[in-house]
Amino acid sequence: AAKLGLAVEPVSTQVIPRDRHAMYFATLGVIASSIERLATEVRHLQRTEVLEAEEYFSPGQKGSSAMPHKRNPVLTENLTGLARMVRGYVTPALENVALWHERDISHSSVERYIGPDATITLDFALGRLTGVIDKLLIYPERMQKNLDRMGGLVHSQRVLLALTQAGISREDSYHIVQRNAMKVWESDGAESLMELLKADPDVAAKMTASEIEDRFNLDYHFKHIDTIFDRVFS
Repeated sequence: AAKLGLAVEPVSTQVIPRDRHAMYFATLGVIASSIERLATEVRHLQRTEVLEAEEYFSPGQKGSSAMPHKRNPVLTENLTGLARMVRGYVTPALENVALWHERDISHSSVERYIGPDATITLDFALGRLTGVIDKLLIYPERMQKNLDRMGGLVHSQRVLLALTQAGISREDSYHIVQRNAMKVWESDGAESLMELLKADPDVAAKMTASEIEDRFNLDYHFKHIDTIFDRVFS
């Protein structure tokens, strides 16, 4: 009990108040939701038209039963379903809190189900997620290709801020960048935001070509990666 941080219930009737149990199952539900958040991200990244990362796919493994070219994210789809189940046990745990005269045993029939199911399901899901991340296939070249096909639109915010720092109001800066960004958007990335900005007289009056190019450098967005990893894993 000491290792788990458990202590004696300070105030109890015939049974321990079930608010403690409800808090426990609610915590399991939050953990399950965090698992689903990661699983959903992997599922999106594995979409055929995105394909920036995917679950490990062994030689000969089948994907879609109808479309042989597809490699379905079966593990993370399964994790999404398991998370729903664990969250589903939170409501019964909350219903268990209100006991008649704080001593009836209506809770016990519920807990016999949700106790084993919620904990075993979450334990399995954590193990499966660990395996998914451990073997996750990452495709940085595809990430770069996806960024490139957007014609530099992802850098619009940095140009917006640079124009405000150069003395243009935020509203006007937004309008200047947006009118150029819409040309890129409408051309499906065939136009280059950087070149359009260089040719825009309102931008050229405040920023040199090299200053514009500097706002399109991806290294700016990677500068804190090591700091973030150290913060989490150190």
